[in-house]
Amino acid sequence: MRHPMLRRSVTVWLALALGAGAAVNFAADSPPPRAATAAPAGPPPPPTRSPLAPDAPRFTVLSAPGANPRSDRDGNFIIGPTYVAPRELEPAAGIPAGRVEQFTLESADSRFYPGIARVAPGTADPDNPRTLRLETRPQSYQRAITVYIPAGAKPGQELSFMVVHDGPRPGQQEQTLPRILDSLIAARRIPMIAAVMIQNGGGDAQGSQRGLEYDTMSGRFAEFIEAEVLPAVEARLGLRLTRKPAGRAVMGCSSGAAAAFTMAWFHPEWYRRVISYSGTFVNQQWPFNPSTPGGAWDYHTHLIADSPAKPIRVWMHVGDRDLFNPNIMTDGMHDWVAANHRLAKVLAQKRYHYQYVFALDSGHCDARVRQQTLPEALEYIWR
Repeated sequence: MRHPMLRRSVTVWLALALGAGAAVNFAADSPPPRAATAAPAGPPPPPTRSPLAPDAPRFTVLSAPGANPRSDRDGNFIIGPTYVAPRELEPAAGIPAGRVEQFTLESADSRFYPGIARVAPGTADPDNPRTLRLETRPQSYQRAITVYIPAGAKPGQELSFMVVHDGPRPGQQEQTLPRILDSLIAARRIPMIAAVMIQNGGGDAQGSQRGLEYDTMSGRFAEFIEAEVLPAVEARLGLRLTRKPAGRAVMGCSSGAAAAFTMAWFHPEWYRRVISYSGTFVNQQWPFNPSTPGGAWDYHTHLIADSPAKPIRVWMHVGDRDLFNPNIMTDGMHDWVAANHRLAKVLAQKRYHYQYVFALDSGHCDARVRQQTLPEALEYIWR
C-alpha cells in the first residue's frame, strides 16, 4: 500500500501541474491499486488516458469522494476516482413523485425510419479509410416511448421537457432519472419538466438502425422526433409540450450523446440544452457523407470553429478509460477521450457555455459517474 504522504504529494503535483487555482481535496479513503487480473478474451481494454496529456484542456481538480463542479461554473473539471450516489436518489418524505407512462411505436408506421439491420460485420473500404463497406437488410422494430410526467402537472399546462436517448425497452422502467427529477423539481433547482425517453431502433454503430439514427450528421433524427414522437406523446398522454427552444433539452450516452448534440446543432430552433455522457464525437457515421467525411469528428475539427456560435449550452463527460479505436478503421478518429478533449477546447474558443467533466478510474458510460453527476448536470443545463 502506498504511503499517505506519497499519495498527497502526487495529488499536489497534479494540482501544481494543472496550474494555479486548481481546487484539490484530499481523500483519506482513496482506493488501493486494483489487483492484476487475467486479461479477458477479445480486444484489449482501452488505455488509461492522463489528464496531463498534451491534448487535454486545463482542468480544475475535485478529488473528494462524490465531489461535482458547481452548477454555476463553466469550464473543465476532474472528478473521482471515488464516486458516491447522490442524496437526490434517496427516498425523502414530502417529495411528490411524478408518474411514468409507456407506449410503443411500430416502425412500419414511420416515414423516417422503417428499420434496417446489418447482414454481416463491415469491412474496411480500401478506397476510403474513413468508412466501411457493409450490407444491410430491412428489419422492423418496435420502439418504446417512456414518459416521466412531473407531479403537479395540470391538464393543458405547457411543459418544458427533456428528450433522453436509449430509453428503456417495453416493460422496463428507468428508476434513476425520475427520482432525481422529483427531487430537483421539488427543491426548485430546475423547472417543472417532463422527460421523453426514446428507445433506439436496435443494433449499434455502422449499418444498424441505432447508428443510422444517432451517428448520422444531419437534422433527420430531430425531425423524426418532432414529426412522429412528440405528437404521439401529446395525443396519447394528453400532454402539451413546449415549442420554445429554451424549454427543451436532450440527453444521451455514447452515440446517444452525439445524437443529442447533433439535434441541437442542426435544429437550435428546437433544442438548446445538451447533456453528453461519453459522447461519440468520432467518425462513426454511415453511409459515408462527403460533406462531413469525418462524421462527428468534424465537429471539433472545423464545424464549430468555422460557424457562428449557436445558442447551445452543453454539459459533457468522458472517462479516463473511455473507448479507443474499437473497430477495424484506422483513420485516427476513434479515440473518445481525444474527441471530447478537442470538443471542450473548441467550445471554449467559441465562448459557448459548457461544463466538461473528466472522470478518473472510469470507463465508457460509467453508471457510477452518471448517478453522481446527473443532479448537477441537470441543474447546470437548466440554468
